[in-house]
Amino acid sequence: MTSGASAWGNSIPGIGTFFVGIDVAPGRYRCEEGKGGWWVRFTGPGGGQPVGSWPLPAGPTEIEIAPTDFAFETHIGTYWHLIGPAPEPGHGGPATELRPVADPSLRAELDVIVERRRPLAWMAPVTVLVLGVIGSPVLGEMWLLALAMLAIMVALGTPSLSLDMRRARELERRRDRFLMPEDLDDEGRALLGRVQTAITTVQESEVNREGLLDTVDNAVTLPRQEWEIAQVLARQARLRTEQAEFSETAALPEIEAALRPLRDKLALSVKAVTHRIEALERYAERTRAADEALRAQRHLETLAARAHEYDELLADTVRDELAVPSIERLTEQSDELVATLRARLAEAAEAGDLAEGGDELPPAG
Repeated sequence: MTSGASAWGNSIPGIGTFFVGIDVAPGRYRCEEGKGGWWVRFTGPGGGQPVGSWPLPAGPTEIEIAPTDFAFETHIGTYWHLIGPAPEPGHGGPATELRPVADPSLRAELDVIVERRRPLAWMAPVTVLVLGVIGSPVLGEMWLLALAMLAIMVALGTPSLSLDMRRARELERRRDRFLMPEDLDDEGRALLGRVQTAITTVQESEVNREGLLDTVDNAVTLPRQEWEIAQVLARQARLRTEQAEFSETAALPEIEAALRPLRDKLALSVKAVTHRIEALERYAERTRAADEALRAQRHLETLAARAHEYDELLADTVRDELAVPSIERLTEQSDELVATLRARLAEAAEAGDLAEGGDELPPAG
């Protein structure tokens, strides 16, 4: 599994298995050339209900990774690029689903475990080749050739599949290291939505992409903030559910009196985490303002770069003003020329009239 430069990035490597909401964002993706490749979406909880396509046709291919998908496995020679958000279930508009939240150290921990298993994964093709060598004296060279081809196929497919399954099993064993939206109640999901909106605003901002913010700190601190807040929201949701159950099963004055100070403490906890969320939202708002300032600065730089054009235009305009007397003199000369031409045409017309009248002209010289 790999991750993008921001929360997930806008592309998925062509080969690998990626957990939705942890490694990749849900959405619509497109690859420019998928010929002969394949992909699988694991749509059910824990990786069940696979939906896939193989082999892919030549040319571009599009897929849609839903927010409810568990993982996405791909084997193509190019990248998948995000081209749009995933539609909300039952609607045609953009998705409003919350993404799962994981302990930021979980991905690196899983990678270490899988790397330790990598040599074992390559034992399968080696075993096939050993069996081929042993059996070739009895079954002939064709047997060895067939097993060699099988070993190649196993070498290409088995290691990645084995390691991906290992990663999925290790992820399930660390269920306490990530939270799904359904682990929260409505109040908790609303607050988590504010957190994720603020973090996405910062991570996708132009000033962050340009490196004008502390991108390293954002890449480390913001996921940690999201994980810590999500943990608090999950605990608050469990306590609210517990309080509601107590109130329903034992609607007694004594129970209500005992729950009152607990509700007050829970309310203080909600207030505190809300202040923390508001701080993230202020950061996101400052980031939006920084984006606007950056765009304004670039517009100003563009205008400044074109200022010489205005200077040249003004200089040309001044030259135009100075050229007016010359143009007027030319106009006067043109008028004089026209008058002269008209006089000569009149003389020519009179000469023509005389010729038509038959008047004899005196003989020449």
